[in-house]
Amino acid sequence: MWSKLSVDMKNLSVNKEPYDKEYEQLGGRSLIAQYMMKNVPPTCDPLGKDSQIIICTSIFAGTKLTTAHRLSVGGKSPLTGGIKESNSGGFAAYQLAGHGIKLITVKDLPKEEGLWLLHIDAQGNAFIEDAKAYEGLNNYDFVDRMHEKYGDKIATISIGAAGERLYKSASLQITEFNSKHPSRAAARGGLGAVMGSKGLKAVVIENPVERYQVQYADKEKFEELVKGFNKIVAESAKKDPFHNIGTISTIEVTANNGVLPVDNFSGRLFPEYKEIGAGKFMSNLEKRGGRNKVPCQPGCVVQCSNCYNDKEGNYLTSGFEYETIAIMGPNCHISDLDAVAQMDRICDNLGVDTIEAGNAVAMCMETGKIKWGDTQAALSLLKEMEEGTEFGCIMGDGCEAVGKFLGCKRIPVVKHQSLPGYDPRNTKGTGITYSTSPMGGDHTAGMTMGRAFDDCGRSAQAYASTKLQVAMCFSDSMMCLFAFANAANDLHMLGGLMAALYGGEPDFNRVSMLGVKTLLTERAYNKMAGMKKEDDRLPEFFYKEKSSATGSRFDIIDYEIDVMFDF
Repeated sequence: MWSKLSVDMKNLSVNKEPYDKEYEQLGGRSLIAQYMMKNVPPTCDPLGKDSQIIICTSIFAGTKLTTAHRLSVGGKSPLTGGIKESNSGGFAAYQLAGHGIKLITVKDLPKEEGLWLLHIDAQGNAFIEDAKAYEGLNNYDFVDRMHEKYGDKIATISIGAAGERLYKSASLQITEFNSKHPSRAAARGGLGAVMGSKGLKAVVIENPVERYQVQYADKEKFEELVKGFNKIVAESAKKDPFHNIGTISTIEVTANNGVLPVDNFSGRLFPEYKEIGAGKFMSNLEKRGGRNKVPCQPGCVVQCSNCYNDKEGNYLTSGFEYETIAIMGPNCHISDLDAVAQMDRICDNLGVDTIEAGNAVAMCMETGKIKWGDTQAALSLLKEMEEGTEFGCIMGDGCEAVGKFLGCKRIPVVKHQSLPGYDPRNTKGTGITYSTSPMGGDHTAGMTMGRAFDDCGRSAQAYASTKLQVAMCFSDSMMCLFAFANAANDLHMLGGLMAALYGGEPDFNRVSMLGVKTLLTERAYNKMAGMKKEDDRLPEFFYKEKSSATGSRFDIIDYEIDVMFDF
């Protein structure tokens, strides 16, 4: 039977208990939605005693389904004020599944000031240990210290100084499979601050002596189906630019159609895009000894991760992704890929969301605090955040905090969370997702770009966004969305996989309705937390300013948005 760990920070205790029967067929985002609705008051202070940090594995954790070992982190976001599930790759979920642990909940606040870590040993025993010696240590140094203490086969989930300081952009950093770098991030929504408020520095998971054996309703059928599903994903991935290059390949797709954000979502094109695009990236890998086609977790056949070295051939960063490059590059008018990689490394080490940090830098450029494209000034701002200066702490609270402090009129946020690397005037379905997702401005909640729709026009965009938001809810409960995308024509197989694992009918409706229920639960939670329909809107400048690349505005009317979820 699967188990859960209930961590009480007030008493510094850990109880290992049977996993709740009511959550048996849930995982990831779906589990977080239902758990929070029952156990975390929507009106609570995100950093207070009634808040919780939730760490869980997916519906198919422990099985051979490719990318089934995504990690979900949940809680009430100190940034958005609503429900938040932040999804990450890395090694931690695989190790948790090996111990038969499906869920970790961290409750209450310590009685006294201090810092602790949750240690899960090779036998699956869990302990709270004093971590005061690691206070202020950022993620790379902290992980090195953990490897020295516990060996090379551990996985870690940790916060840097940003989480300890309760920055609203603070992330949890998860170590990658093989490389062991803390470069996979549960980044969005400031959940690192929730973990920091609990006085919890990290979760350290040793390699299990004996891996937990999953119980199947029909193991033979599951193995037959999973073999076929994995083969479909692997064959499709061979033609996927994310496998052959990495997510940086998206730069070439978005650069010439006004979707790539430039100079704080100005709508202009970025002629220098090749300097921060796939060609430059692949050339640098070849010259410097970096790698692509790297799996961030065991069993991944998409293998979209990477290892990026500096000019001297020394490791600089990994998991170097499109979103970071788009927001810290063209959106700040920076065309130096190495500088963006340095910025990425600083953010991973400190433990902050690169999207919030990059948009915060753009606020400084928009208001003239620093010049557009000034890489050294941008790096200096991130260093201030690292050092905890007065302005660095404002930077740590993200794009909106910086924009308001500097008097910026064009602040690209929804529900206080800054927008990722797609201009919503030219991918309007994605703009609707930004507007209406319970997660705030978030592309992974349902991005329509690349679908069979005219994304510069209004037709069917609300429909596309709704369908994709439902799909992303069950994807984030089961697997990596890149595997999901590579099996888009065969998703009906998920119903059979659910039945073979848990029993019941092999009906895809059980999967799709899981997505609907999750999405509606999240929206209900946010409404109870105080959000209104006015929160489901993009910033005004996207409606008023034309994209100079296409002449398009975001012209989706409020009524279309307000009735989207009247299923």
